[in-house]
Formats: sequence, structure tokens, C-alpha cells
Amino acid sequence: MRTSIKTRLVEVVVPVHNEQRALRASVTRLHDYLMTTFPYGFRITIADNASTDNTWLLARELAAELPHVRVVHLEEKGRGRALRKVWSQSDADVVSYMDVDLSTDLDAFLPLVAPLLSGHSDLAIGTRLAPAARVERGPKREVISRCYNLLLHALLGARFTDAQCGFKAVRTEVAQALLPAVEDEQWFFDTELLMLAQRHGLRIHEVPVDWVDDPDSRVDVVRTALDDLRGMARLARAHALRAPIPSRQVPRGLARQLPRFAIVGVFSTLAYLGLYTLLRGALAPMPANAIALLVTAVANTAANRRFTFGISGTAGVVRHQFEGLIAFLVGLALTTGGLALLPGGVSHGIELAAVVLANALATLVRFLLLRVWVFNPRRMSR
Repeated sequence: MRTSIKTRLVEVVVPVHNEQRALRASVTRLHDYLMTTFPYGFRITIADNASTDNTWLLARELAAELPHVRVVHLEEKGRGRALRKVWSQSDADVVSYMDVDLSTDLDAFLPLVAPLLSGHSDLAIGTRLAPAARVERGPKREVISRCYNLLLHALLGARFTDAQCGFKAVRTEVAQALLPAVEDEQWFFDTELLMLAQRHGLRIHEVPVDWVDDPDSRVDVVRTALDDLRGMARLARAHALRAPIPSRQVPRGLARQLPRFAIVGVFSTLAYLGLYTLLRGALAPMPANAIALLVTAVANTAANRRFTFGISGTAGVVRHQFEGLIAFLVGLALTTGGLALLPGGVSHGIELAAVVLANALATLVRFLLLRVWVFNPRRMSR
């Protein structure tokens, strides 16, 4: 039995770009772990995508020193590009990847790949958002991750919980069938792969993981989030034009509600900026922000109630405004946090730009809360 298990091969890809500081320790640790505890055959592939430091030389040294380790070099950056190259050429039964910082506890690796090797599932992902997961990370990453996954659920109908965790595996034949349809070559690659798999009815297995944030991570969180939002918008357009998701996955009325919410949002934002600028002449940034948000939040809830969600009359208006104020508190927390992160003495223009960016994120969260909670048709019919 042991011999037959060993004939199954799992390829573990570690994408790297200028990671010489962490590469040796991480790959050695991963190799030792798999050698001593993993019951299947394995191969570790270090995918160096256009490093400009000594990462490539160090990767070659590791491949020469350690059995079951090889290295692949790419001329262009991109995690998705690296995974595409290795996975598309792999002869393993299962292909996988994990981030070089090994933030995810390696004890989750066997539960990740076992359902794929048994044929129970087609893809498997580590999730940091399941109740059983244990996660240590800063509040900024936590908020961004949860907002991102909320948007995936609301706008694209995603049914998996954590699209961004750098700990995933796919049956090789499934990966090679899906890869030609995946466009992204960067961080959105695996989200797009998962959405494509879901649309084809493939089985996605989720494993709660223990995950510790790397404080020295050089990932640009804001830039990555913006790239992911652009990728999400591209997928939403593609689904609308070519292959609509079945009605049970796309929230009803979304195509009508989003443009109307956007129109209300534009006027609310202009009113907010005007009121904030006016109040800023007499008040400090924090109280000026709070008052401007409160006034425009009340008007915004009333306008969305009538214009976006088509609710007229006075029934439920007090409850709607009360719950709208809870959504307002979310916006207040985000914009206050944006102001608190600014260093002292910045110009009024930079201060205004910060509250605009934070308010944009707050607007997305507000739409989700209004749609799925405040003005949810199921609640209205009770």
C-alpha cells in the first residue's frame, strides 16, 4: 500500500520574485516536512519570475542540494504567469502552490490535496475565513480580505469563502483544461480560476487553516486590491456579455440597482465633500468627517430606499434609517481610519484624497449592507 501511495505525485510550486532572504529557509523547511510526513510522492518547483537579485542563483543551489526540488525561470513577473507555466507542463496527479513565506501551517497540506487524489474534489483551497481557522494578521489586511470576498459573493455569486489565500491545489487535468480560459497573469489569477471552476460545476474543497501574517511581506496590499477589483469588474462584464451565471447565483435586480446606487452615490459624495470642506474651516478633520458623513448618510438612505430599491410609503422608514446609520458607522470607521493613518501636517489636498478613497471603499460596503440586510426583500415580506 505504501508503494502505491508513493506512485501518486503532487507538485508544489513556490512562486518567487526577489525572495533570497526567505527562500533557503522556507524551501528547506517545506522539503524536510514533506520528506518526513507526506505519504505521497512530491516535487517542489521554485518558479523564479524575473528576479533581479540572487534569488535565481540560490534557487539553483537548492535544486542541486535537495532531492525532489527543481527550478524554473521566467523572464516576466507575475504569480499567475509562473503558475500557468508550471501547471500547464506538469505530469503530476495534483498541482498546488503556496507562498514562499509559508504563512499557512504545513499540517493543512495533506488535508488540502487528499480529496483531489481520491477523486472526491477537483480543486482545494485553504481558507482563513472559516470559523475553524486560526489567523494572526493586522486589521488592514483583515478588512481588505473580508471586503474583497464580500464583493465576490455579492457581484459574482462566488460560493467559496477565501479567494486570496496563497494555499491552493488542483487536479492537474482540471488545471490544464481551465488554464486557457484564464486571462490574468498576476494576483487575480487564482480568483479567476476558481470562478471559472465554479461556473463549470466543479467541486471546490475548503480547508480551514492556521495562518500567521508575515510582517516583512513586501506585497503591496493596496495595489493588489485595486488590481483584484479591476479583475472582478472584467469578470462581471464578461459574464454579463457572454455567459451569464445562472439566476440562483446572481442577485436579482442587481443590474438595475447598481447604476441607480451609483447615481445616488455620486450626488452623496459631492454633498459629502462640499459639507466636509465647509465644516473643515471651523472643525478638526475627525468631527468634520463625522458630521458630514452623518448628514449625507441620512439623505443617502432615503434616496436609495426610494430610487434604488423602489420602496415608497412610511412603513419601515424608521427601521431603515436606523439600520442605515449602522452602515454609516462602517463608513465612519473606514474614513476615520484613513485620516488616522495620515502623518501630521499633510496638505488639505492629500487629506481630501484620503477621505475620498476611504469613502469609496465605504460606499461598496454600504451597498452590500443595504442590499443584503436593510432593504432585503425577504425581510420586507415578513
